Amino acid sequence: MPPRRARWPLAAWCLLLGSLLLVAMTLAITWGSATITPASVWRIAAFQWQQALGLGDGGALPASPQHIQIVWQIRLPRVLLAALVGAGLAVVGTVMQAMVRNPLADPYLLGVSAGASTGAVIVLAFGAFGLPALHALNLAAFAGALLATLAVYFLAHRDGLILPTRLVLVGVAIGYVLSGATSLITLTAGQRDLAGTALRWTLGSLSGTRWDDLGVPALVMALTLIWLLLQARPLNALMTSEDTAMSLGVDTSRLRRQLFVLVSLLTGTMVAVSGTIGFVGLVVPHIGRMLAGVDHRRLLPVAALTGALFLVLVDLGARTLFSPQEIPVGVITALLGGPFFLIMLGRYTASADSRQRSPG
Repeated sequence: MPPRRARWPLAAWCLLLGSLLLVAMTLAITWGSATITPASVWRIAAFQWQQALGLGDGGALPASPQHIQIVWQIRLPRVLLAALVGAGLAVVGTVMQAMVRNPLADPYLLGVSAGASTGAVIVLAFGAFGLPALHALNLAAFAGALLATLAVYFLAHRDGLILPTRLVLVGVAIGYVLSGATSLITLTAGQRDLAGTALRWTLGSLSGTRWDDLGVPALVMALTLIWLLLQARPLNALMTSEDTAMSLGVDTSRLRRQLFVLVSLLTGTMVAVSGTIGFVGLVVPHIGRMLAGVDHRRLLPVAALTGALFLVLVDLGARTLFSPQEIPVGVITALLGGPFFLIMLGRYTASADSRQRSPG
């Protein structure tokens, strides 16, 4: 056997990816229709945090009021949300690939994001049903994601097994059905503004992000990641095989039920604030495995940081590449993720064919 390649310690990867993320976030706040220097960005952020914490001395402003408005009210919340959504979708993709042992699993391809989007559009079309608007939106997106996940899981079963190819096909079919349902609701609700909002959810967009949008995603992301890290060993066993997991004392049925809820919750939360952003959950987990290996104690934090870095950079490109026109971030991720999916599909199919042709 060839010698096992030495990997960097987890702390080294977290330090490197965290530093790159910080640089990317600074650049994303700096670049735009109004260019602001990195030094000004940091001065504005420090000044505003001091004011928010009541530590400001009422001295001179660190920049012009216009630049303070751009940094603090427009770009910084958007960049922070991009990092949260990227991290969340990457973690969801990592967990789904372990849960069904399929390298092609992704919340977008399996229809989970479409379910969350449908739930959110139902609230926008028919009201919040007596709940606060933000909570109703999150709950509806969670319910839609959970129903889509359960539908895909049970329809993909055949003779007690989940066939990987069948899983992807069922997920794509469920996604199309839910996208059709979203379009039907949009066209028949009789609301002029709903079409534009639904299109935002369909294509994925981070424009118009406010500070109020960050609290729920940050809380859900933090709690979910902590729980998943505590379940890293069962996830490792589940990724290997069902028999291995059961021989190690893992209650696979219970673990999968818990993972279904968490995947749906995290996906619904992210879709409620950003819309349907595809392929992040497919691409980033594979990058994470190349960097940190398959152990989920290492993979989950590395995938989260990589996903955050990836989406911050993609959103920066969506804002600036076609300036003054802004492209929905989901369009860019689709253009990047589609070819990657085809490559992974080719490799997976070749591997499956090789196993079928091998003797025994």
